[in-house]
Amino acid sequence: MQRVKCIVSYDGTLFSGYQVQPSKRTVQLELEKALKQIHKGTDVRITASGRTDAGVHALGQVFHFDTPLTIAENRWTIALNSLLNKEIVVLHSEFVPQDFHARYSVQKKEYRYKLNISPFPSPFTRNYAYHFPFPLNVAEMQKAADLLTGTFDFSSFCSAKTEVNDKVRSIYKISIKKTEDEVCFSFVGNGFLYNMVRIMTGTLIEVGQGKRRADDMVRLLALKDRQVTGKTAPAHGLYLWKVWYTNDN
Repeated sequence: MQRVKCIVSYDGTLFSGYQVQPSKRTVQLELEKALKQIHKGTDVRITASGRTDAGVHALGQVFHFDTPLTIAENRWTIALNSLLNKEIVVLHSEFVPQDFHARYSVQKKEYRYKLNISPFPSPFTRNYAYHFPFPLNVAEMQKAADLLTGTFDFSSFCSAKTEVNDKVRSIYKISIKKTEDEVCFSFVGNGFLYNMVRIMTGTLIEVGQGKRRADDMVRLLALKDRQVTGKTAPAHGLYLWKVWYTNDN
């Protein structure tokens, strides 16, 4: 059996998230359907770096699968894309050792969140950025973001539906950049809890509006209580941007 690693990009608008769910259209389901065709009706299960929710997009999701077929590593990209809907595109494929694991071998991930801050919503970005046409103090938001950088228990910044018990994560960098019509948040860390990026974004937006102080982040982390942090930002502004493994740049 050969293990194949793939990088995939997808528009999450019309999917019920990444992970297979009964009677739902998901990214994993579409990828596994394509692999089943390539394997002449044999089911092939894929394992991804993590799941994304309904409406969330990806530029650099990673998955792996094992195959008995003797297809050249770069040909997997072509074979899969020939069978996939245009909402999903495999960008890269390569052979990896059997001990590579798309989820457990992850070193760090980057998520980005996009706000459209133009006065009126755009029909062209309505599914790809959260329209927020209100003044924001980006400098204060960045001060708050810097206080979320480090290794902490992020219980205050994850959904009550989070299934894991260990809520300690390391955030290496949060940057917030503003252009004429967009604010883009970048979050890089060793891992993220359920809805963590969207809750951090919603909380930072409240700082930008003056509803919270930047130095409140220290207190919010210490309280370990989801009830004290901001609203969960909508899913459609979120992107799984990149996943790093050992020896990746």
